Amino acid sequence: MKTSIILPTGSTVTSGDPVVELEHVSFDHGSERVLDEVSLRIGRGDFLGIIGPNGSGKTTLLKVLLGLLRPASGQITLFGSGVRVFREWARIGYVPQKATAFDARFPASVLEVVLSGRSGVAGMGRRFGERDRAAAEDALETVGMLELRARPIGRLSAGQQQRVFIARALASRPELLLLDEPTVGVDVDAQEQFYSLLRRLNREFGTTLVLVSHDVSVVAGEVTHLACLNRRLVFHGSPEEAMRSGALAQLYRAESLVVAHHH
Repeated sequence: MKTSIILPTGSTVTSGDPVVELEHVSFDHGSERVLDEVSLRIGRGDFLGIIGPNGSGKTTLLKVLLGLLRPASGQITLFGSGVRVFREWARIGYVPQKATAFDARFPASVLEVVLSGRSGVAGMGRRFGERDRAAAEDALETVGMLELRARPIGRLSAGQQQRVFIARALASRPELLLLDEPTVGVDVDAQEQFYSLLRRLNREFGTTLVLVSHDVSVVAGEVTHLACLNRRLVFHGSPEEAMRSGALAQLYRAESLVVAHHH
């Protein structure tokens, strides 16, 4: 894939400073506690993998972080501002779970889908201008999909669609990119391209990444930090520390778990 330089929207946060802080965050779904006293700090430039069994609260954590769900208790800070007063949403890109699960007859081109990611910058209801188009094409160049910008989104493979939805999230030139189970339904070759892209975004462009995944073996070999979640935060640190401490075994209630590293 080709690489194009994506410049962030501008930030007063310096390297290593917290981009996200959660303090004692809990969330209830009805009478069930889904998140329980979660405290987590994500520094600028981190590549954080969030892993945990089904029903552990991973997707809920992202939605609480994004202000889509309101916690029962606790504080959430984004770029130094409380989530309730935070308004600079263009600084955050989000690829939701099953983003590619839509009607293949959906009448939109690749470029139109990516342009929709500029709404937070251009303003809802406003016409997109040349700057928006340039940012959308820049994002498509970054994920290697610029040549297919005129193709209907429904005529792409699952792997290609995934890259388009990542480009959509990148179109606002975010400093923080959140991805929820982005490799589900994508073949192995496309997954390798995907992780190569994430490495580039993190290492070359300094984008802070948060990746929710079930693929423990691959994620542990890619990320700089690992958060093990099962309603409570079981562990937060380096993948190597997670393996040495037995956190992964504790998380999945297994006596042993072999983790293959990929470099």
